[in-house]
Amino acid sequence: MKEKTTMNITQDDQINKVTNMSSSCLNCIRSRTTILIIVFIALLLDNVLLTTIVPIIPKLLLNEELIGTNCTHGHCSHSTIHTIDNYNPHIKIGILFTVKPLVQFLVNPFVGPITNRIGYSIPMFTGFILLFISIIIFAFETNFYILLIARAIQGVGSACSSVSGMGMLATYYIDETERGRAFAIALSGLAIGLLIGAPYGGITYQFISKQAPFLILASITVVDGILQLLVLKPKIQRESQEGSKLTELLKDPYILVAAGSITFGNLGMSVLEPTLPLWMKTRMNSTEWQQGIAFLPASLSYLVGTNIFGPIAHRIGSGYSAGLGLLITTGCLIAVPFTKRMEHLIAPMFGLGFAVGMVDSSMMPIMGYLVDLRHVAVYGSVYAIADVAFCLSFVIGPIVGAVLVKFLGFNWMIWITAIICFLYAPLTLFLRNPSEKETSNLEITVCKSISSLDE
Repeated sequence: MKEKTTMNITQDDQINKVTNMSSSCLNCIRSRTTILIIVFIALLLDNVLLTTIVPIIPKLLLNEELIGTNCTHGHCSHSTIHTIDNYNPHIKIGILFTVKPLVQFLVNPFVGPITNRIGYSIPMFTGFILLFISIIIFAFETNFYILLIARAIQGVGSACSSVSGMGMLATYYIDETERGRAFAIALSGLAIGLLIGAPYGGITYQFISKQAPFLILASITVVDGILQLLVLKPKIQRESQEGSKLTELLKDPYILVAAGSITFGNLGMSVLEPTLPLWMKTRMNSTEWQQGIAFLPASLSYLVGTNIFGPIAHRIGSGYSAGLGLLITTGCLIAVPFTKRMEHLIAPMFGLGFAVGMVDSSMMPIMGYLVDLRHVAVYGSVYAIADVAFCLSFVIGPIVGAVLVKFLGFNWMIWITAIICFLYAPLTLFLRNPSEKETSNLEITVCKSISSLDE
């Protein structure tokens, strides 16, 4: 009897262990999915705000300038009005659009090491708070300098959210296939945000009110914040290992090649955004809505490219995928100056967006893989480098593009950019089979990371 009882107890223990393991794995999957949703929403909201102001800000700034003009007995100086319409708003709009990626570029190197010391949850929640503050300021302010501060706050918040979000995904999704798929979904949030932001802002601004687009965004942002409080439970959580220093990562040639791929992969889009609308106006006599819709094929194809190549890039080789993306970028950029009608732009812009999606969805996961392989598996600093590389293209692109257009013209500006992308493409072949620098003891496992959320 005692033997039978012992055997029954042993069997019950085994069944309980299996049940507990099954429930733990199920909790892991659910928690990872929730974290992916949080990162997706954060990137979506950040980029919706980024593009929502595109159709709104020019009118706001112009109205502010017109109200601020010196008028005597209802008569305003014609020369003053001319200056406002043709000079000041354009300069202010340019500054307003540049300050966000510039601030994000400057803050990123500090966010990475901070996440190594205190974990991802607090910087992620800080990004939510700063994004919410920025949205509220945009909703109720029209003064240029206050809007500039709001844009800078958004830049700091974006740095916190992007670095923390990418770092969390790399931590919880260790398998290459799953990691690639997770990054593809997260980058889809970025693409959808860029896609819907401008039409959403224009429609809600025109048919509801000036505050409407921002208050709706603020409401959705609060939902993301509540999710973070419930799932991440922001707290200081040191990594089990001390992450590699930023300077050490910057000396790694593989990481530099991957970061460069992100920069040059996005360079074509960054030089087109400020220059293509004016070129379309002079060459095609296009209207404002046509200038805005010209980027729609690129946004749609970016969404397609990230979701196709995110899961399969590791199979064909991330280096091959990024290199092919840069070559496609080259061909599409070369074709742009030869277009004569708006319909002709659909194919090169679609190809350009698809190529950028190939590069981003291949290089973002490989940054985490390179840290696993050659450094310590702590991801904050390496994704700070990745985000700096992304922001760098949108900081130098408009500036270099404007200078080249002024001295060489639009056509040669585009062709020089294409040549740069073509020359960089062969470097991605070095990422085919990166060598192992040192044995990386990957102590962070999915279930351990998830269990820390429940503490």
